[in-house]
Order: sequence, then C-alpha cells, then structure tokens
Amino acid sequence: MKSVLQLIGSFHQGGSERQSVQLTRLLHEDGSVNVFAATLNKEGVLLPEIEKLGLAQIPEFKLTSFYDANFLKQIRLCAKYIKSNRIEIVHSHDFYTNIFGICAASLANVKVKITSKRETGGMRSRLQKIIEKQAFRSSNAIVANSEAVKKYLISENVSASKINVIYNGLDLERLKPQTTDRKQICKELNLPPGENLKFITLVANLRHTVKNQPMLLRTAQKVIEKFPNAHFVLAGEGELREGLENLAKELKVEKNVHFIGRCTKIPELLFVSYTCVLTSFNEGFSNSILEYMSAAKPVVATNVGGASEAIIENETGFLVESDDDAKMAEKLIFLLESEEKTAEFGSFARQIAEEKFSLKSQLDKTLELYRL
Repeated sequence: MKSVLQLIGSFHQGGSERQSVQLTRLLHEDGSVNVFAATLNKEGVLLPEIEKLGLAQIPEFKLTSFYDANFLKQIRLCAKYIKSNRIEIVHSHDFYTNIFGICAASLANVKVKITSKRETGGMRSRLQKIIEKQAFRSSNAIVANSEAVKKYLISENVSASKINVIYNGLDLERLKPQTTDRKQICKELNLPPGENLKFITLVANLRHTVKNQPMLLRTAQKVIEKFPNAHFVLAGEGELREGLENLAKELKVEKNVHFIGRCTKIPELLFVSYTCVLTSFNEGFSNSILEYMSAAKPVVATNVGGASEAIIENETGFLVESDDDAKMAEKLIFLLESEEKTAEFGSFARQIAEEKFSLKSQLDKTLELYRL
C-alpha cells in the first residue's frame, strides 16, 4: 500500500482548504492508500474535521517567508518527516504548499510529486508565477479543478501532458441544513425575517478584489429599484468589508445589503436564499457555485474560470460577462419575476451537482492519478 502525504496550507474555511480536507477524508475512508497529512498553519475551523479521522500526528511546518533561514529549516524538517514515514507520494494543494512541497519532496528523494492549481489569472504576482512554474516543472503531475484552469496553465506554457482535470467533489451530506426554520435561521444570521423577502446571496471572502463584490452592490441598486423586497447577502470576512459597506451607503442600498461575516452555517444560509451569484473577475472552479447548486438554487455568475462547466445557460442559471452589473441585474429580475422558473432551474441544478460533481468521481480520479 502506497503512503501519501496531503500537504494542506491551513484549516481555514476556504475552497482549497475544504477540498484538501475532504480529499484526505475520502482517501482515509477508502483505505486504498496510507494517508498522512501535514500543514503550514495548524489553525482553522476545519482542523477538528481532520483530527477526528485519527491519522498520525499532523505536523506543522510554519513559514514566515520563502526567503529566510526558517524556510530552509522547515524544508529539512519536512523532508525528515517524509523519509521517516516512507512517504512515496507528496500531494500539495495550493500555491504555498506547491512550492514548499516540491522543495521538501525533492530533498527527500520522493519519486511522485503532485501539485495543484485551482485558479486562473488575477491572484499571483509576476515573481510568484515564475516560482510556481518551476514547481510545476519539477512535479510529475498537476491537478487542475476545471478545464478552464487547464487551458490557463497551457497558455502559461505548462506542459499539457502533466495536467489532470479532477473536478471538486461535492459533499451533499455536509451541505444539508441542520434546521429549515426560516425565522430561526434569519435570527442566527442576523437577517430580517420577513417571509416576503428574497435573499440573493454571494459567498466569497472579502480579502481579494478579484471577487469583485462592488459588482454585486451595483447590481443590487438596479434590482432594488424594481423589487424593493430583494435583499443581498455577502457572506465572507476580510479587510475589504469597510470599503464595501461605504459603497453600499453611497449607492443607497445599505438597508437591503447584509454583511454577515464568516458564515459557518452555509447550508442554512442557502436554504433561505432565493438565488445566488458569483461576481468574480477570475476563478478556477468556484466551490460556491457547487454549493449553490447543491441547495437547488439557480446561479447567476460571471463567465469566468470553470463557471460554464457547471452552469447550463437558461436551464440552471445564467452566465454574464465580467463586471456587467446591468446584465446580472436583468437576469436576477427575470428570476424574481418567476418563482416557478426559479424552482425549475434550481431543481435541475441540484440534479447536475449530484451527477457531475460526486465525491466518488473525485476519489476515483485521484486514486487513478496515484497509480502513475
């Protein structure tokens, strides 16, 4: 049985972290490989989820920079850990673990090194892209979570033969709401409880401008003019919040826009939502879109990254061009005008999510990759 190390950046509730923890669990439960996990930052709400698997102790290789003595020290410690546990495959999941993992695995003479890419443009500096390309050159295989990411990598002169598309898996059991009491959910999320209110939801961190939250606020201004009972929910935390709150005031939509911070009750939030959106300038493959679909909600998203690989135009939702708030408002108004059509779109979205983005598919394709 092969021993595999899952190198996870942290256990905070981001898309890459969630998928990394989920894959670790799937591999452990399947039992086809011997699974180890390590991290660069042993913090976050997902940590208990992986600790309860009963794996060996999860070591932390905490970095302060790629360019100091501590980086070299942590590389040596990780290489020692890899050798002592006779690990044959090192699988990293994001930019930072790609760099760190390749260095540690190379020092430990690991034969199979697998890196991952979950984003297209807009997230990395020129220097970061150069460094990451070197990691890709040194790896045996690269996991892309959409065809869009694969195309992006090829456009960046990464070898196509190394790239394997494995879609994010959707844990439908985890996404079941614990309660379906609308009043209780609204109270817990600090949302107005009115039965006639229609919540339009964006789940995205407020740390990166690439998520383009201002587009949602401009969209809200247009939608609210026609549907005053439309309320917009932004679920996510980050330093952009204050500026976005100020923009909401400037646009005079602050009474209909709710910043609820980091949300640990995503299934409940989606249950009370009418429809959901994605406004990003760039994406790899959005976990949020899959979560929206799992909750049987139609999605209106910018046509970036792998959005078109999940959303079927005019059947499960709509795609609009990046930053086109007028078109997004038009599509949301269409859905607000027809509850029957909204329910129809949502039901089909749920069906697609179940069929195309299953945990079994993610596991099977990963195990196939490990047989390199």
